[in-house]
Amino acid sequence: MRFVITGEWTRNRLLQTIVVLYALYVIGLWLTNALLYFSKMSLTASSVIDYYLGSEERFLSPRSYQGLLEVSHFHLFAMGMLLLVLTHLILFVPLRNTTKAWLIIVPFFSAILDEGAGWLVRFASPNFAYLKIAGFLLLEASLAVLVAVSLWSVFAGSQQNYNSQSPGSPDEAASP
Repeated sequence: MRFVITGEWTRNRLLQTIVVLYALYVIGLWLTNALLYFSKMSLTASSVIDYYLGSEERFLSPRSYQGLLEVSHFHLFAMGMLLLVLTHLILFVPLRNTTKAWLIIVPFFSAILDEGAGWLVRFASPNFAYLKIAGFLLLEASLAVLVAVSLWSVFAGSQQNYNSQSPGSPDEAASP
C-alpha cells in the first residue's frame, strides 16, 4: 500500500508485474467461467431451467441441495477472495470515488446474484432463470471492467494517490 500512497507505484516494475500477471490469471478465470457456463446452459431461460430443474429430454437430473451447497461453499470463498483482491486494486486507480464505489459494489452484487439465482431457480421459481442469466452477464462484465481498469492503471502510469485527487489540488498540498 505504501507504494501507491507515496507514488512509487508508477516506478515499481515488480509491483506492476504482479498486477499484470494477476490480471492474466483473472482473464483465464473469466474465460473458463464463461466456457463452463456455456457448456451447461445458454443465455435462454429454458436452458437455465433445464440445468437446475432437470430435463427428461436431455437426460438431466435436477440439481440436488447437496450439489448446490458444495458448489456455493467453494464459490462463495473463491469469489470473495478474487473480488477482494480485484476491488482492492481499484482503490488505487486515479478515478472519482463514486466511480470506484460502483466498481467495487457491482462485482460483489453480481457474484451474489449469479450464485443465489441458481438456488432460486431450483427451489423458488423457474422465473428466476432470467436473474441467473443477468447475474452471469453482469459478473462477467464487471470482472472484465475490473481487469481492464487495473491494467489501464498499470500502463497509464499516472497514479496520484488512493483518494484520486488531481495534482496540485488543495487537499494534496495538505496531505503528509
